[in-house]
Amino acid sequence: MKIGNIELPDKAVFLAPMEDVTDPSFRYICKRFGADVVYTEFISSDGLIRDAWKSRAKLNISDYERPVGIQIYGNQIEPMVEAARIAESADPDIIDINFGCPMKKIAGRGAGSGMMRDVPLMVEMTRQIVEAVNKPVTVKTRLGWDDDSKNIEEIALRLQDVGIAALTIHGRTRCQLYRGEADWTLIGKVKNNPLIHIPIIGNGDIDSGARAAEMFDRYGVDAVMVGRATYGRPWIFREIKHYLATGETLPQPSVTERVAIAEEHLDKSIEVKGERVGVLEMRRHLSNYFKGLPNFKETRMRLVTTADPAELHAVIRSIAERWGDYDVGTCVPPSLSHDI
Repeated sequence: MKIGNIELPDKAVFLAPMEDVTDPSFRYICKRFGADVVYTEFISSDGLIRDAWKSRAKLNISDYERPVGIQIYGNQIEPMVEAARIAESADPDIIDINFGCPMKKIAGRGAGSGMMRDVPLMVEMTRQIVEAVNKPVTVKTRLGWDDDSKNIEEIALRLQDVGIAALTIHGRTRCQLYRGEADWTLIGKVKNNPLIHIPIIGNGDIDSGARAAEMFDRYGVDAVMVGRATYGRPWIFREIKHYLATGETLPQPSVTERVAIAEEHLDKSIEVKGERVGVLEMRRHLSNYFKGLPNFKETRMRLVTTADPAELHAVIRSIAERWGDYDVGTCVPPSLSHDI
């Protein structure tokens, strides 16, 4: 499989871009567990053009992440083209356009999946971005706006015609948000259309090695993208790769291994963002590493309130001391975040 000149393994597994989740420290951990491609959080084109510090900070990428994509979103062509140029200056491997976010504050003003209601604008925006940058341009989108307008087959062909290097399809409409089960049948139709020659990446409800294998085998996609199932469970990439290679399901990490992963993640977060912000932004991750442990409420509160890094490390290590023998074989964190 290739995206532009980027060589990827067969049956590649991607980390989905997720707002407030896929920051550099989380991407680092997912990469260590085998993610083939990772993406930044999505970045507002308006924020990049205004030089907003929060948007600019999301451009920070490192060589250990490669191949890494920067994802941008917006509802107007000129700002999106300029944002793509700014993103390219950060030297990612891929520029990804977000035509899939269903959140009201994004889609309601015509960005994200809101663009699916104006396909000519979507196509023209994509064409101009492809022409403006030298990096491969990819798109992430959905099946359509609602059940009466599942137009992804038309969209895929038109986006391919203007030069995108790959297409990721989330198997829900915008109006579904994240409800119900993802429908991969249209993803399969796009992939198996003889006129399609770019890689097609399937997204939606990939939460195990067996599920990933089923989607590869049934629909023939070139890669799968994992979103919500990574939250509190970055080792899912290891699980999927092992299942694809052997057909066997790996046991869930022990409490002791989860403690080691959480500490490594915390250290990376502090390294990237400094002590105060690094600790604050780890709070959304830490307790989810240990979902399902009994009598955990007091420890969970300490995980999300402790501000001192040394003390927080001590709290994490105490989990291994207290619950180290607990069987977490069936303890899989719920999917709590949104894959965009």
